Amino acid sequence: MATAVYIEASAKRAFASALEWPGWCRSGKGEEQALEALAAAAPRYAVVAEAAGFPLPAGAGEEFEVVERLPGTATTDFGAPDREASGDSRPLSDEEAERLAALLKGSWTAFDRVVAGAPAELRKGPRGGGRDRDKIVAHVLGAEAGYASRLGLRLREPPWEDGAAVAAFREAIAGALRTPPVEGPRGGKRWSGRYAARRIAWHALDHAWEIEDRSDPS
Repeated sequence: MATAVYIEASAKRAFASALEWPGWCRSGKGEEQALEALAAAAPRYAVVAEAAGFPLPAGAGEEFEVVERLPGTATTDFGAPDREASGDSRPLSDEEAERLAALLKGSWTAFDRVVAGAPAELRKGPRGGGRDRDKIVAHVLGAEAGYASRLGLRLREPPWEDGAAVAAFREAIAGALRTPPVEGPRGGKRWSGRYAARRIAWHALDHAWEIEDRSDPS
């Protein structure tokens, strides 16, 4: 069966996100390129899904069904997915919440595994750009503290060297996925659990795969 995806596209960039597979999300200059990148990432994502206990169906990356197209935002242009799918606000069953949490945790596990095996200094881009390993780790945790606020949590970014603090931080985020989205105290809408899992897992895996690619001296 084709994998259901939705597209968000702006003038500069498009993202293709697998609806039911948090973290399997790639971008390109347009829809076609984003779908090609999503297919190319299927083997990498399959490792994450398998470790989480929810293996991808055979051939999941071979055929996609675009079930929704959404206009992008300035954040899309900047380089991050920013749109919820139309059905994301539906209440999560316990089973759905557990599956999303498992796949999100699988993305964190993949990130930690890559970080543990990476050199402190990563290969630079063609113009000498790019963060080194430890700065990427700090960036991911800092971003997740911000993401947590969109789930109604107030969490401080933990020191990345403190494994117990990082584990507790992540457990709190995963546990909040089932909280229904409501208007925040200043009118800001919280993220749905489906979108939060997708966005947070994407960010962790995007940087995990960046570290993996930039650890290769070639």
